[in-house]
Amino acid sequence: MFKSLKVRKNQGWQFIVDLTTAVPAGFRGRPVIAEKPCARGCVECSKVCPTKAIALDSVRIDLARCIFCNECALACPEDKIEFTSETRMGSATPEGLVIVSGRARPTPVATSSALKKLFGRSLKLRQVSAGGCNGCELELNALANVNFDLQRYGIEWVASPRHADGLVLSGPLTQNMADALQLAWDAMPEPRFVVSFGACALSGGPFMDSPALDRAFLDRFKPALFVPGCPPHPLTFIAAILDLLGVE
Repeated sequence: MFKSLKVRKNQGWQFIVDLTTAVPAGFRGRPVIAEKPCARGCVECSKVCPTKAIALDSVRIDLARCIFCNECALACPEDKIEFTSETRMGSATPEGLVIVSGRARPTPVATSSALKKLFGRSLKLRQVSAGGCNGCELELNALANVNFDLQRYGIEWVASPRHADGLVLSGPLTQNMADALQLAWDAMPEPRFVVSFGACALSGGPFMDSPALDRAFLDRFKPALFVPGCPPHPLTFIAAILDLLGVE
């Protein structure tokens, strides 16, 4: 007992009291682009970006492609790009994930009245890794631990797609997972929706040009929520899903 009390004294409470306002230390999160002009003819940030996330006509960063490697910030001679510790980056549309100069954050996730009515008090999620490296999957698993405890909002993971309301998709969607992904979706009862989680799921990430991918599933079923990151922080997912459901 005394050992447990000593651990509690040293570590404090491990759970996060307010998930909607927590800011993790040392986290490389949402980028900001300063309004000051670039050096004439400079293309350094775009040149070093491994996923072609940066466009230079009025510099903008597509968070669907960004893997948060920080190479653009290091390469920029004008210090125009900076990564903050802000975790709130989710969007209900791909266009809402684009960061531009003078725009402090992606388009906020608007509450879906239909999803709030159906799942605002109880939501069951099934996760499918379609060729992921296990980085996103580890962060999703963390949502059920004592730190984040997503169950406090009535949101839980389920073992079978037959029990699920939402499918959380990670990985770049490889050909050998195409049938398994479709089978999981077909097993889910209506109404249902898709959450795209991580750069690989959103755009293919570093593997976007690979011939081994089959992303036709996302052409047939548009996600209701896009969660950027490589991998996304659990708090990014939490903020996005709570906003979508209108949970306070």
